[in-house]
Amino acid sequence: MTLAVVKDVERKVTKIGNSLGVTLPQEVLEHLGIGQGDEVRFDLSDGYVTIKKKSNIKLPRGIDEEFLEQMNDMINEYDQTFKGLKDR
Repeated sequence: MTLAVVKDVERKVTKIGNSLGVTLPQEVLEHLGIGQGDEVRFDLSDGYVTIKKKSNIKLPRGIDEEFLEQMNDMINEYDQTFKGLKDR
């Protein structure tokens, strides 16, 4: 069994145009399998941020990404309603 080596990597927040940004060191990019042009996903939870490489999912013919985003928005908006229907 191989144990992962835990490393602390620090970066300073810098101004990039009108925004703030943080650069990622090469070792972090390699660890995540991220390269130039890849998209990343930020999951926010309890004061922590998890960075993941965004998965490229091949959508079925006739279904586009905008449709899925709209469906996701609707599900998030009506989540409690759906849960209430489940318990009926």
